[in-house]
Amino acid sequence: MDYGAVSLVPTAVVLVLAIWTHRTIESVIAGALVAFIITSQWGFLGALSEAVLTVMQDRDTAWVLLVCALYGSFIALLVKGGGAQAFGALVTRRVSSKRGGLLWTWVLGLVIFLDDYLNSLTVSSTMKTVTDKYRTSREMLAYVVDSTAAPICLIIPISTWAVYFAGLLEKNGVAEQGQGINVFIQSIPYMFYPFLAVLMVPLVIMGVVPLLGRMREAEHRAEQTGQVVPPGSEHLEVRDTYEPRDGDRPATAELFFVPIIALVGFTVWFEIDLLMGVMAGILITLVQYFVQGVLRPTEMFDTLIEGVRVMVPVLCILIAVFTFIEANNAIGMTDYIIRTVAPYMTVGMLPVLTFVTMAFVSFTTGSNWGVFAIAMPVVFPLAQEIGVSIPLIAGALFSASGFGSQACFYSDSTVLTAQGAGCGPYEHAITQLPYALIAAGLSGVGYLLIAFV
Repeated sequence: MDYGAVSLVPTAVVLVLAIWTHRTIESVIAGALVAFIITSQWGFLGALSEAVLTVMQDRDTAWVLLVCALYGSFIALLVKGGGAQAFGALVTRRVSSKRGGLLWTWVLGLVIFLDDYLNSLTVSSTMKTVTDKYRTSREMLAYVVDSTAAPICLIIPISTWAVYFAGLLEKNGVAEQGQGINVFIQSIPYMFYPFLAVLMVPLVIMGVVPLLGRMREAEHRAEQTGQVVPPGSEHLEVRDTYEPRDGDRPATAELFFVPIIALVGFTVWFEIDLLMGVMAGILITLVQYFVQGVLRPTEMFDTLIEGVRVMVPVLCILIAVFTFIEANNAIGMTDYIIRTVAPYMTVGMLPVLTFVTMAFVSFTTGSNWGVFAIAMPVVFPLAQEIGVSIPLIAGALFSASGFGSQACFYSDSTVLTAQGAGCGPYEHAITQLPYALIAAGLSGVGYLLIAFV
């Protein structure tokens, strides 16, 4: 059944409630309920139940939930064992200002490019010690990290994003079998949003781009009162940090570097498989901490469980978002928007309309990968028919995905970055939104101009 413009109602409900209540999970659940009430009327509970079961039985969902839960355990080990604090102390000795701490955070984000989950959780968690010292709000820390999560994974083609989109390019016949990554690389120069999002960060840090809106308020709060964590987000902190027992030697930076190198190295070794990488990273960390007597075995396993516990709110939000995506698929929102915009997609307007439309869809649905599997079979044949460069259109699509990942109030990247930085998803999303919109606006102008060059 075609629901037309009514398919936009559930997303509108989510956005309005998120802005009104400042609560993410409740807003997303409400949006899913509204969608199923529209599609199934009095049978909405059955439809909702079926959607949740579909989500929970999906292999990709299970993978994401396991990765996030185990990353919580891994980070808790780094904190409890003292590795995160030792790394923070090492960086602090080389940092003499607030700007320096944020620039170090930005650089570290550029280096960890294998996956946005790895980036979001690792960088934010390990740099809090440094940025807290100079009264940097957690919202600012989250913005810097999120700007080098999905964007940098798009720019550097050795990432989970590159692998996924290369597969979609092959599946849609745009690239021959085994050549998807080559077409992806050809589209990188046209990924305007990721480049602008990454480059804007040092401009904000240096004050060239001023503090705007809620970010200005957050920074004023942190600098004037020393309260770096936004009110109501204190529960997101990993507590019970490492305190050396009598006779223990102080924590050293190797307690950070060995686990991180193991995590990244095994992730690459297992062909960019984050789940196997984090499992191996945890095992190496447990062995290292046991051999060096950093933590007792009981402390280590208690810490693993504590790490999962801290991630429970994130896991709940992710399940709610995946259910909401199922609801949007059932009501046909993405198809409706693409059909509505398609008649206006001329040679000159196709790149900019592709970017704007899919950025809007990704932002409103919280789906940074799934909706593009729906859009590609429509957009690429149209581009081939009217003679628009495929790498250009691919760059516009992937840029839209990067924007949605960073800007959406309830995307997985937003939720995980907020968790790692120690602030709520809403506080993180609303403070970084002006900067994401500036980069998106400039990207739109770029696609409009390049179409006529």
